[in-house]
Amino acid sequence: MISPNNRYGHVIGLGLIGASVALALRDAGWTVTGDDLIPETVQAALDAGIIQGRELGADHTLVVVATPAGAVATIVNEVLAANANPALLVTDVAGVKSAIVAQVKDPRFLGGHPMAGSEQRGLKGARADLFQGCNWVLTPTDATRPEVYSTLHGILREIGANVVAVSADDHDRLVALASHVPHLLAGALMNEAAEAAEQDAVLLQLAAGGFRDMTRVAAGDPSMWPDVLFENRVAITRTLEALEARLEQLRLALETNGRDMVEKSLHTASEARRLLPGRALNSENLAYIRVVISDQPGSLAAVTRAASELLINIYDIEIAHGIEGVGGTLLLAVDAQQASRLQEALSELDFKVAQEK
Repeated sequence: MISPNNRYGHVIGLGLIGASVALALRDAGWTVTGDDLIPETVQAALDAGIIQGRELGADHTLVVVATPAGAVATIVNEVLAANANPALLVTDVAGVKSAIVAQVKDPRFLGGHPMAGSEQRGLKGARADLFQGCNWVLTPTDATRPEVYSTLHGILREIGANVVAVSADDHDRLVALASHVPHLLAGALMNEAAEAAEQDAVLLQLAAGGFRDMTRVAAGDPSMWPDVLFENRVAITRTLEALEARLEQLRLALETNGRDMVEKSLHTASEARRLLPGRALNSENLAYIRVVISDQPGSLAAVTRAASELLINIYDIEIAHGIEGVGGTLLLAVDAQQASRLQEALSELDFKVAQEK
């Protein structure tokens, strides 16, 4: 566990996300150092007070790797090999997880991915509040120790993020549809409009709210995307194929005057959009579930994944350790309206569960 008196974090990669992590940690009371391949970026971060130094020392208990996805595993392994501190916790922010998790075996690593961003680029776009209310995905494995997960979960909640846990493979499959393909579609639509505007300049003046909403992410930093897209190409191409088939159905419906099909598509989409999660909770609307877990690989991952599959957010998590080799108890804070569903699901997985009064 990270002691309140030993809150030293280090961020590797000081782009938009990395610098925002540094600012968020700094505002939460951490002493933050950082480094980047570009010396001018490091100096600018020092001058702006985003970081307080650039050296990763023995006192550091948290390292966040915020480099392009293709470099993450190598950097993480180098950091872990150079530091024997058992309390060190290393995570990353890459938008693809399977390849990284497969290459890092040290239990002090827990992969992560904040579902946050901005049209702004680089250090100048960094904001301490960038992660307020965002979903931050963690990808625990069977080797993930409960204290590693609970510690990182607490840090992320401290900077305002909602934590979601899924397997690395599920993350890559799901984020292809939720993030990667939308970014490609936004770029394709923006490029189509830009080319059309070469003949009809008034087009871009007619771009209304819907067009601007759909293409907003196309304004983001393009340099960070190729690594992610090619690392996750299998899931992305499958999602594009499914979407192409759906668009083809709509095209045929319009050609053949298939009004019912078009109306049905718009209706189901409207209903689904209104059901997107987004309700904020006050502390009085939380319930607490106590879960007994064994000292076996995968116990924690099973609990966190069960919550994610039910779309139930774990707002806080505490661990009470039992006798060595016996296990311990998790105390989970969840939406009071969803507590019974999670309790039933965990009971079906043979966990001993009780709800706190």
